[in-house]
Amino acid sequence: MTTSAEPRFDTDTLRRGLEAPTAAPLMALYADDAELRIVDRNTQPSHPMVLRGRDEIATMLDDVYSRDMTHQLERCVIQDDRAAFSETCVYPDGVRVYAESMVSLHDGRITDQTMIQAWDE
Repeated sequence: MTTSAEPRFDTDTLRRGLEAPTAAPLMALYADDAELRIVDRNTQPSHPMVLRGRDEIATMLDDVYSRDMTHQLERCVIQDDRAAFSETCVYPDGVRVYAESMVSLHDGRITDQTMIQAWDE
């Protein structure tokens, strides 16, 4: 008898995804129909950037991960079908990006994410 393991979302899996050199491990954590809302200086709360589906999210993350920067998971809290985490990214010149995310999970995958980010100018 074979059983397939349900995908697991935990701090170590998220850390490996965020801190990887490419977006692929992080993209594996998203459901096919996931939605990502981004709020920042350019896309303010009343008009956030909204990415729908793995393809749109992957396009954005592939662009981010193609840049010369490091990514680090700072903290993560997971409870039932919700998670919150913060991450920092640093460019070689020292410019930093800080992001806070709140996510909804289903079957171990991110289905909904709101990210608030700020960066040095």
